[in-house]
Amino acid sequence: MSTILMIGTFDTKEEEFIFLRDRIITRGYQVLAVNVGVMAEAQHLKVGIDASEIALAAGADLHELRYAENRDLAMDVMCRGAAIVVQRLYQAGSFQGIIGMGGGGGTSIVTSAMRVLPYGVPKVCVSTMASGNVSGYVGIKDIVMIPSLVDIAGINDFSRMVIAQAAGAICGMVDTELPLSSKGDVPVIAATMFGNTTTCVQACAQRLREEGFQVLIFHATGTGGKLMEALIDEGYVDAVLDLTTTEIADEVCGGIMSAGPIRLTTAARKGIPQVVAPGCLDMANFGPRESVPTSYIGADRTFYSWNPDNTLMRTNIDDNRIIGERIALRLNAAKGSVKVLLPLRGLSILGEEGQPFCDREADGMLFAALKDKIKSDIEIIEMDTAINDLAFADKAVQMLLDLIRRRVQDDS
Repeated sequence: MSTILMIGTFDTKEEEFIFLRDRIITRGYQVLAVNVGVMAEAQHLKVGIDASEIALAAGADLHELRYAENRDLAMDVMCRGAAIVVQRLYQAGSFQGIIGMGGGGGTSIVTSAMRVLPYGVPKVCVSTMASGNVSGYVGIKDIVMIPSLVDIAGINDFSRMVIAQAAGAICGMVDTELPLSSKGDVPVIAATMFGNTTTCVQACAQRLREEGFQVLIFHATGTGGKLMEALIDEGYVDAVLDLTTTEIADEVCGGIMSAGPIRLTTAARKGIPQVVAPGCLDMANFGPRESVPTSYIGADRTFYSWNPDNTLMRTNIDDNRIIGERIALRLNAAKGSVKVLLPLRGLSILGEEGQPFCDREADGMLFAALKDKIKSDIEIIEMDTAINDLAFADKAVQMLLDLIRRRVQDDS
């Protein structure tokens, strides 16, 4: 019989968690209840792990927290303690899925525990915060957020419906769980793609699949880049076809799709083969036009509305100097083989001849800065094509296959 870990603040929401527990049990699953409520013990709900153990895991005393009346401190302690205890329980095989409920504070604690669990472990959180921006709670993990509709403050027609369906969701996820493959004999290649490089990357992926590789394509929206870096770090990836490095443009220009300073660093640190291209570095991403920083408006900048919620800004010479130097610095740290492929006739659909972002001077600065700062033993190949030309895709695949074969030979 599978066990589902149920986590939340039982001191304030015991009635709701009892209802959730009963719905899970009626479906034939066991429940391991973990209380992260600071102010009181549960009165009627049988608890497997109480808040005192959560606090102790974070090096704190629950009674001191209870009477300190310092909410920030209590939140910090319970978030850290919950993550430690839940990870320990999972490693011991104590549960197969996890579900929690909460408002703002409860959601923070619940999702802190969920984020330390591996991909593929079913994770469901019913939250009053789920109808807004949940990136701070979810991060790059596979957490399913379900809006509570009404506050989690008693059982009524709406909460009964939401909680019952959430119980059905976690039970169904556990029942159909497929563990994330440890790759077996099928090598995994991570690739990055954007709407403006789709033609190129899809052609590459098709070729690589024909060669017997599994290809994971990540949408370069910030979250996609972070997730790819995380999977590389966890050992799921054998090689990287990083043709869409646009997230670094957002990092430099303050766009909304930055993946942060970790981008383009993990494959280098892990020493796995990588082919890198400047796909979509001719653009930074913002939201609706009115959300573009005022410092860019009227500053001789070119904008393009990709859709009503996504305004693209053409990177200029100054941006591209920084971007090129930053890419070189990160690739210079590579412990494995890396090659760079430059398309001289356009970094994106919008950067091709006659298109709004066609600016060969700005592209040239990117290339020059990259070549000036990169180590001499990293090969840079220039192609007189646009990035979406099939010849460019063929060359990228050939380069990556060469690096993979060389690594196989070295390892043997």
